[in-house]
Parts: sequence; C-alpha cells; structure tokens
Amino acid sequence: MNLNGKKVAILGCGRSGISAARLALAKGAADACIFDANPKAVCSDPAIRCCPGATESDARAYAANLVVISPGIEADIPWTLSFCCAGAPLIGETELAYHYYGGRIIAITGTNGKTTTTALIEHILTQAGHSAKACGNYGYPLSEVALSDPAPEFAVLEISSFQLETIVNFRPEVAIWLNFAPDHMDRYRSVDDYYNAKRRLFENMSADQYAIVREGEQLPGLVPRRIGFSSVTGSGQLYYQDGCIMERGQVLIPLRGTAMEQAHNAENTMAATLACRAVGLSDDAIAAGVRDFCPPGHRCETVAEIDGVLWLNDSKSTNLHSTEAAVRSQTRPIILIAGGKDKGLDYHAINPMLAQKARLCICFGQIADQLIDTFSPVCRSLRCETVDEAVALAHRNAQRGDVVLFSPGTSSFDQFSGYVQRGECFRNAVRRTLNL
Repeated sequence: MNLNGKKVAILGCGRSGISAARLALAKGAADACIFDANPKAVCSDPAIRCCPGATESDARAYAANLVVISPGIEADIPWTLSFCCAGAPLIGETELAYHYYGGRIIAITGTNGKTTTTALIEHILTQAGHSAKACGNYGYPLSEVALSDPAPEFAVLEISSFQLETIVNFRPEVAIWLNFAPDHMDRYRSVDDYYNAKRRLFENMSADQYAIVREGEQLPGLVPRRIGFSSVTGSGQLYYQDGCIMERGQVLIPLRGTAMEQAHNAENTMAATLACRAVGLSDDAIAAGVRDFCPPGHRCETVAEIDGVLWLNDSKSTNLHSTEAAVRSQTRPIILIAGGKDKGLDYHAINPMLAQKARLCICFGQIADQLIDTFSPVCRSLRCETVDEAVALAHRNAQRGDVVLFSPGTSSFDQFSGYVQRGECFRNAVRRTLNL
C-alpha cells in the first residue's frame, strides 16, 4: 500500500483512529484527518487534525484518497459512505495496519473467550522468550504495533466481526475460531450477517496456514489446515477431561490449581495451545506459560466469599452465550444478577439451565422488564434499577452455599462506559455491602 502524497480520512476519534492517523502520516500520507460525527469528540494527540461534528458536506469537501474506518462505526451508513464519494476505497484500521506490520499474526475471533485467549497466547509466547504484543480489541491497536521500533515478532490480535467487515487482504498465519452464538443484533440485520462477517477471518488464508476451530462449529470449506479442540471427551485433537487437557488418551496439560481449570477456560487454553504449537513452541513451554497465567479481570473472578456465599464478578459477559457458559460452570445454587442495554437478543435459550441451577434471578437496567418476563416462568425473579440495588437484593436473599453470579448477559452502555466500569461498580457494591 502506497500512501505517499495521499489524503487519508480516518473515521472515529477513538484510540484505533488516532493510531491509524499516526501510521498514515508515518508512511508518507500528505494529510490524515480524523472525522467524528460527535460534536464533542476530542483527539488526545495535538499533532493530529480532528474534525468533530463532521457532516456529509465536510466529507465531500475533504475529497479523501483513502478512508479508514474505526470498528465502532458502521460501514454502510450514509455518513460513512459520503467520505467515499470521489471513489476512495474504504478499509478498516486493521487492514491498514496489516500492510505495514511485518511480523507474524495470530488472530482470535469468537463470540466469547477472545480476550482471555489473546492474553494467554501473548503470555505463553513472552514466557518462552518471544516478543509478542496483544492487540486489536484487547491491548493496543494493530496500527500502534506496526509503528513499534522494533516491531514485535508476534501480533496476537483479538478481532471482532466489526473489524472483519472491512478487511481486504488481511491474512493471519494462525486463525482461531472459539465459538459462535447470536450477538450484536442491534448492529446486524440477521444472525447470518453476523456469522458471515466473522467467517471473513479465513477468506484470504492458504492451505499451509492454520485454522484452530472448536469441534462442532459449522465452518464448511475452510482452506487452511483445520485443527479441532473440544470440552467433550475424545472429540478433537485436544479435549478436556477430569481437569486436564488430553491428547490421544494422555494428559497434555493439567489445569487443576491453575486459573484456567473451569471448562470454558479449558477451551480457551486448548485453542491457545494449538496456536502456539502451530508457530513452533514446545508443549513444555506452553504448559509453563499456562501454569502461571492470570486471566484479565471481570471474568468469573472471585470478589469475596463470606458466610458461605461466593460472590463472582463476570461483568465481561456481554451476551447470552457467555452468561450461559458462566451458569453452566457453577456447581452451587445460583443467584444470577443480569441486565443492561437492549441488544435485540432472545434470552429464552438459557431458561432450561436456570431452571436447574438458579434459585433467584435479579434483573436490572434497560432490559430488566424483558428479563423478568423471560426468566420468571422458570425461576423466581426480582427487578431493580441499578447494580447497587441488585447487590443489596442478592445479599438479603443469599443463603449459605449459594453463589451470587454477576453475569449481565448484555452490554453496559445504558449505565456505564463499558464492562470494566460495570465490574468495578459490582466489586465496590459487594465490598460496601459486606463491610470488606
């Protein structure tokens, strides 16, 4: 990609947009200007031009030679397309960075587990003596990694359907597909549209590259070499049994006593193991990295255990599939706290599991009424407005032996800036309520 003398319009004033503008200027662009429809948008880098409150008229007046879109902005809306009025191609920040990063890419997608798997692969590679950087949806934008001097040997890229919508030539050496379940129905017209966006991860890959895929996933016709993993005994090259990752009937990596011993994290560990093998690491090096890995926060993490009640923070749960996995992994009676922004999801699928495992569901936020209507036929359900109120209700109703599981099952933007702030709110509410 030759940017010499070109005008580059960057859409979106977030971290990826700023990094894309820096990269474009570093690679010879005559101008790189960030445009944002939000009139209050602020660019944190004074060296980068920014146009907050940008209109379609501003887009036409700029007459860009290339348009680079941030993942949070839809590619097919009139505002975005107005920047392409003179025939400028539209690509994503990931695609731009791909052309200038010369290292090896391991890319991870899936509805759930992406961040944990990305962080684990970065940790294993680093522990084994390789330079690696987690990037994409977790860590740094890939553009920032491409600007590094020296650039790391590996970019471990968490990549979402939003980013995959706008790839052209992007091709990782190893691609991981963790799982698929309906999500982002507030963005996509159908589940098929969401699936097709995620499947683009493999479209430029060749037969000498690797697709690491959970067994049972519907991905016919893949060109790269497909290697499977599963939580079901005997299914896939690697599988999970009795607290261990197994291969051909033999223990490969014991997970008991590690942070990854629950079944959903065992799947993430198997995917990471196969990816690290594919790029040349030994099983001993992989096992050493797994043993001392500490997952990112807000993923079924223990906040407290007081008076026989366990309080778990799973704020990273932003869809039904992740809440279902969290509920499935519990062995104690559950008080589930769920709710947040309406993403257009149908929550009835979790009812059979709630009927078996949950004593009480506490529903909060924008979709509280919807969740009450959904869950109350199978489980006693209570409504409240805030996380603080939900914690107080859980405390009043909890009994010795219960687990209070904060697993919202949707995004947090009705009340919070993101899942991290939401998780911190839950932690703080628990600590105040329990006088910790």
